[in-house]
Amino acid sequence: MSEQRFTDVLTGRLSAKLPGKLAERAERGPVVSVVKLQGIITPTPAPVGRPTISTHTVEPALTRAFSHDRLSGVVLAINSPGGAATQSALVADRIRELADEKKVPVVAFCEDVAASGGYWLACAADEIYAHHTSMVGSVGVMSASFGLHGLLDRIGVERRVYAAGDHKVRLDPFRPEKEEDVRWLKGVQEELHGQFADWVRTRRGDRLSDAEDLFSGEVWTGARAKELGLVDQLGSMRDLVLRRFPGSHL
Repeated sequence: MSEQRFTDVLTGRLSAKLPGKLAERAERGPVVSVVKLQGIITPTPAPVGRPTISTHTVEPALTRAFSHDRLSGVVLAINSPGGAATQSALVADRIRELADEKKVPVVAFCEDVAASGGYWLACAADEIYAHHTSMVGSVGVMSASFGLHGLLDRIGVERRVYAAGDHKVRLDPFRPEKEEDVRWLKGVQEELHGQFADWVRTRRGDRLSDAEDLFSGEVWTGARAKELGLVDQLGSMRDLVLRRFPGSHL
């Protein structure tokens, strides 16, 4: 069964095609909505056909998923290496807002990867599942750029930047790196890292192990992530639905 067909069955859209009593049961039975959260987490629109995650792109899917009148639960199918911290937090907050409003359980399934911001999204769920080969974790913060100081001189181009405010221009890749700017950046990263770790602790609670490298930014397989308490169970998404929501029409 294809993933799309599987999703259609879960949300009851194939009920009309089922014969007799099966159709009646599907109409009256509970519904499990599946929301796909796939791609880089970014507020920047991507080229057509390339999925991204942001409050703008996922709001319609989340609204539909939580609006069914026979809703018994919502599954987040996550496949994301992460991205923007703020968008990760905003989407996760929206999921919790809808879950609390509708009073339904939310379960996340980590597909190929749920790392960094992708794992932030997973922690919006009440339970997290993964395949034993999934890549999970990366509770950390990073940024990257290039040092291009001297390049413009060699090609005969003069760069001119005018700014009001002592710290308006930081870490300009065409200027020599300043130690104070690096300290500032690392301070911001540490603050965001602390917020990320606090979110994971709040959502996972005493299910987390006391491993020293839990928040080191390391990525683990789903099997190791279960040992560390980052996920609850291993299996496939179909297993997840059958175990967590018995009686759902598959």
